[in-house]
Amino acid sequence: MANPSFKKGGKPGPGRPKGLPNKATANAREAIAAFVEQQTPRLGHLLDRIETEEGPLAAFRCIQDMVEYHVPKLQRTEVTGADGGPQKIIYEWGEPT
Repeated sequence: MANPSFKKGGKPGPGRPKGLPNKATANAREAIAAFVEQQTPRLGHLLDRIETEEGPLAAFRCIQDMVEYHVPKLQRTEVTGADGGPQKIIYEWGEPT
């Protein structure tokens, strides 16, 4: 007889709470944040050099790339109706109750 507490595709029990990064991810983010903070005094000069040599768009992309690793992107969420179908919006007018 199969173990009723076992769920296919994972270990039994609650495990790590949803949305909580694992320790390796948290440690990597902390290391990147510390590195960026240490490089802050040089960062302005490096960006000025990139802008001079490659243009303002290249400097902006550099900033954007750094920020992406320091501040995680927001996850996109698709809003759907019942069973993944289209949403149905109903407006009703009338006297306030």
